[in-house]
Amino acid sequence: MKPAERRQLTRFSLRTPLRFRAMGVSSDKTEHFTEALNVSRGGFFFASSAPLQVGMPIEATLRMPAEVTGNESQEMRCTARVVHVRNEPYGDGRIGFGAEIEKFQAVPATERWVS
Repeated sequence: MKPAERRQLTRFSLRTPLRFRAMGVSSDKTEHFTEALNVSRGGFFFASSAPLQVGMPIEATLRMPAEVTGNESQEMRCTARVVHVRNEPYGDGRIGFGAEIEKFQAVPATERWVS
């Protein structure tokens, strides 16, 4: 039996640049670069070799596509929490993580990635 879908926001299967670092006392402060494999206004899914665990807070910057913002794509900085781990490897040592966005804000033009 398939589990019930808990998401309330539309999730888009779009790849978008993502950089993140784990937060917290015992976390590795290394900044990681990857891409979100799907995204919604409430969360995103990504693959990484970073040592993340369910419940761990992360700080992330990603480009929210127009399908999510309703306008144009926009670079956003957010705090999020890892809510699930998919342990099947992607063939290159990475595993999948789902993160729920707790709060986000637009990144000022002076701090954006070069497009």
